[in-house]
Amino acid sequence: MSNSPFNIKHLDTYQQWRKKKLSAYPLAIDSLLTPIANPEAPTNDELGRILETCRQHNLALYRFEQGNLRSKQLVHRMGAAIGLQRLDNNLCADEDSLTSLHVTSHAGQHDYIPYTDKKLSWHTDGYYNLPEEQIHGMVLHCAQHATEGGESWLMDHEIAYILLRDANPDYIMALMHPNAFTIPANILNGSVVRPEQSGPVFSVTAAGNLHMRYSARQHNVIWRDDPLTHAAAQFLLNVWEQDSPYKIRYTLQAGEGLVCNNVLHCRTAFVDSNEPEHKRLLYRGRYYDRIAKTNLVQETPC
Repeated sequence: MSNSPFNIKHLDTYQQWRKKKLSAYPLAIDSLLTPIANPEAPTNDELGRILETCRQHNLALYRFEQGNLRSKQLVHRMGAAIGLQRLDNNLCADEDSLTSLHVTSHAGQHDYIPYTDKKLSWHTDGYYNLPEEQIHGMVLHCAQHATEGGESWLMDHEIAYILLRDANPDYIMALMHPNAFTIPANILNGSVVRPEQSGPVFSVTAAGNLHMRYSARQHNVIWRDDPLTHAAAQFLLNVWEQDSPYKIRYTLQAGEGLVCNNVLHCRTAFVDSNEPEHKRLLYRGRYYDRIAKTNLVQETPC
């Protein structure tokens, strides 16, 4: 991390990286979205565009042009094609470790907001996971969109880092503290489903990539009792309330999806269909891997 833009002591490196990062904004949706003509066999050009978009912005959108838009097999293939292999089999995941997100209530789901039609606040996925099980990559595939609403808001977590560091570099130091952010234990019917979990908000992986664990929810997080930590947390809450060229807004349609290095995201409330076959349904895959820098198959010359 000695010559990393995430090293608080290397201002020149940070400024060069920051300038390049911000110069791409505002982002047009067309620059993020890649059509996939045949989801059964995405081409190297299609995958290459997705990988390059993720390299620049930590996220990309795709659209399946044909095929079974509800196929979980195609979602698994998409993840594998961009280097996502190690799925997190979380509490509410299906047997194949993908999670079906739809309005429902059953044992084990407690009062989790993702399974309602309510607004979902800003967060990164798996912020309550153990350090060795942090979520670095994600696929979110829309099998059926809502009748109205359900818009996704996205922000590259590296942008959030820039906004915080520009406001006060000490915010970054506070949020890198090993006990900056604690999630209380998850207790269901008197049993501890998941123990209390503490850790930093920002960390840098062995490969030099920035990782973020965060939730804007006020009632299930405990911030370190430190003035700078509380000021940084409030700064982020203020960011979510403001207009910003760094927020990406898009409503996934059936057959479209998001792949990302676990960027910040939220969701607006939505109105669901009364018809079972038209109710909103998304498949979410959480991975311990980041999206690969390159994962393309060498094509045999003709």
